[in-house]
Amino acid sequence: MTSALALALTALAAAPAGAATTEATGEQEFVVLFAEGTSTDAAHAAVAAAGGTIVSENTDVGVATVRTTDADFATDAASQKAIAGTAQNRVIADVPAARSASGDAKKVDEAEAAVREATGSAKAAAKAPAAKKGTAAAEPLASLQWDMKQIGATTDGSYKYEKGSKKVLVGIIDTGVDGSHPDIAPNFDAKDSRNFTVDVPVDANGATIDGPCEEEPDQSCTDPADVDENGHGTHVASTIGSPINGIGIAGVAPNVSLVNLRAGQDSGYFFLQPSLDALTYAGKLGVDVVNMSYYVDPWLFNCTNNSADSPADQQEQKTIITAMQRALDFARLRGVTLISAAGNGATDYTKALTDSGSPDFADVPGEVAYTRDLLDPANCVSMPSEGKGVISVSSTGQTKRKAYYSDYGNGYVDVAAPGGDVYDTPAGTRDLAGGILAAYPANVALAEGAIDDAGNVIAPWAVKSCDASGKTCGYYQYLQGTSMASPHAVGVAALIVSKYGLPDIIRGGKYLPPQLVEARLKQSAVATACPVPAAYTYTRTLLSGAVVTDTHTCEGTKAKNGFYGSGIVNALRAVGH
Repeated sequence: MTSALALALTALAAAPAGAATTEATGEQEFVVLFAEGTSTDAAHAAVAAAGGTIVSENTDVGVATVRTTDADFATDAASQKAIAGTAQNRVIADVPAARSASGDAKKVDEAEAAVREATGSAKAAAKAPAAKKGTAAAEPLASLQWDMKQIGATTDGSYKYEKGSKKVLVGIIDTGVDGSHPDIAPNFDAKDSRNFTVDVPVDANGATIDGPCEEEPDQSCTDPADVDENGHGTHVASTIGSPINGIGIAGVAPNVSLVNLRAGQDSGYFFLQPSLDALTYAGKLGVDVVNMSYYVDPWLFNCTNNSADSPADQQEQKTIITAMQRALDFARLRGVTLISAAGNGATDYTKALTDSGSPDFADVPGEVAYTRDLLDPANCVSMPSEGKGVISVSSTGQTKRKAYYSDYGNGYVDVAAPGGDVYDTPAGTRDLAGGILAAYPANVALAEGAIDDAGNVIAPWAVKSCDASGKTCGYYQYLQGTSMASPHAVGVAALIVSKYGLPDIIRGGKYLPPQLVEARLKQSAVATACPVPAAYTYTRTLLSGAVVTDTHTCEGTKAKNGFYGSGIVNALRAVGH
């Protein structure tokens, strides 16, 4: 990498868009998308003419974050030929200091909540599955990693032939990565990691989102690039690349380099501008594979012409689709293999859709989500999982059935991978061992009541593991979701680049075109047929005693279907064994 490029990347990372919306000033922020081919001068003139001031720019994909006090900015911007669209920027970093935090707006979906269902007293419920004694070369918690066994990522499997290369960079576009976790630190690339977002203390209605800045560990809403105050990103990174070091677990590709490309808030919200910046940075840096276990807020499905949406909402959703696709294209054309979680809505993405949770973030007081029925999948897409060039991953449980929560669809799902299903048991009762075990930041574990002040585990979803000396210890948690499936596929893709990649003479490291990575990922996946009958009924007995049933229909052939795509990814087969 040239020094000029390094400076450019540093400048981009140093200016995350932190927007302000205050009732006192009427100030708002927008992400403005410029028409293709618009010159810098023309873009700046158009923003000024519409009554806005540019805060930051991403010239790689033709977007800018714009601040304005003009209530008609969006309407005025639409009349400018140089502006292709606008989207309200939901990142609100400037809030009244006197406003106290109350409540918790952390974005948690049903799949994750199932692992944290009420279990009574935390101290009385500390019954996480115990690790079984394994081979001398296996990591201490390897016996709890059914997921790695399912895809052949074990000491007797892919680890014998390919553990990954430090020259292969894997980007985690998520809530951050705890670079100090002992089961991540050896592979963490601190130099290249970046934080593209700013935490949101409260929303426009005064509800807590990320909480007061002064209560952050670093007393700042702009965290360092080695911090994760949510836990999601650290779990993902661990599944991809925890090293073989005698502590805890090993990831799918235990020797690759992990790059934190933070685009998600502590609360789990992912907004447009940080996602764009993370993707373009990945393309410039020479990242080989990125994991995207999220959707771009505030719309789960972005529709181009849904009649239930206002003209302003339609315009915003079109902007999100176009801007994200530009960033995805930018990254992929520069060698980044794009992999995304399919989603946890238990929905067939190829059929008429219902979205009752969008918009999921209030940027104006009183804004609430509304139900949109019979959405046309041809005109409504979820970003980034339905972006062109993106590999979408569904989730499996221990028995290899599609997880009950996993989205699906023949033509939507590309491959499947273990993501956990705590109800994948003979009686359909909940068993934490059916989740995915991976690294858990100690600060998050303490805040969530998983450990006490002395560092003892007191929650059933958490596990502690130490090295042979007992002096270096790490925490791990069970989670489930397609968010956990996607990193398994990413790890296999990283092994493919490590095994077959050529030297990258421009940026260093290794290089393998995303088209070849995708082809090998699919070719080496284990083809898995639809269940018989194809209309599969899931039965779950909740802790409350309530019995819940859902039926999902699998369409397609064994070679390619809506539950598994081309099959369940396999690390051992991917590296030629």
